[in-house]
Amino acid sequence: MGENRPMTPTLWRRLLSEFTGTALLVTAVVGSGIMAATLSPTDVGLQLLQNSIATAFALAALILIFGPVSGAHFNPVVSAADWFLGRRAGTGLTARDLGGYVAAQVLGAIAGSVLANLMFDLAAVDFSGKDRAAGHLRLGEVVATAGLILLIFALARSGRALVAPAAVGAYIGAAYWFTSSTSFANPAVTIGRAFTDTFAGIAPTSVPGFVIAQLVGLAVGVGLLAALYPDAGQAADQVVVPADSDPALDHRA
Repeated sequence: MGENRPMTPTLWRRLLSEFTGTALLVTAVVGSGIMAATLSPTDVGLQLLQNSIATAFALAALILIFGPVSGAHFNPVVSAADWFLGRRAGTGLTARDLGGYVAAQVLGAIAGSVLANLMFDLAAVDFSGKDRAAGHLRLGEVVATAGLILLIFALARSGRALVAPAAVGAYIGAAYWFTSSTSFANPAVTIGRAFTDTFAGIAPTSVPGFVIAQLVGLAVGVGLLAALYPDAGQAADQVVVPADSDPALDHRA
């Protein structure tokens, strides 16, 4: 599977894609949260509606932009599932790719929070004081993450990855409302959102619990995939969006 191959310009292109896409996703989450709190200061329900709609549309658009380059994972659990499920079939990310993707996603998420803070004339870094440590919120993260993994790989396995931008955006937008945690479902985004003391923030002390819950959700999602779609790993190269056929962008070239 080429575990020892050197990092190539093609890989750097994909890492840049993951960094930029994750940064813009977090900018959309945090920025729309700040705007919602400014425009609707007394109505938390309306703030959540505004935040969720903006996030859903932004995520769909970002997948369309960056999907042909890196697959538009923007999420360590998606990349981890892609690596794990694709190992036997010789598809998906290599271990080296996975490490690069996760690093790019986490750094991008932090950069996205900083950018949103600066756009709204706030301190570049202001750690959140919003406690999200309750057990029922962590359960919400397990549900949100498992559902996301199921959706993405079911689409890829059934040859419907081209609808992933709309489907993933719709799922995340809906999960804002049907999960107790408002569906972070993403360790990188969780870490990034700790860097903003705004509507979308999470206290740094709450981050480890959320990340652990997301990893549990990853395990649950992968387990369900193994039971429902035993051949899901063969479609790992189609997650989230099929790779561009251009050899310059093909990470298997």
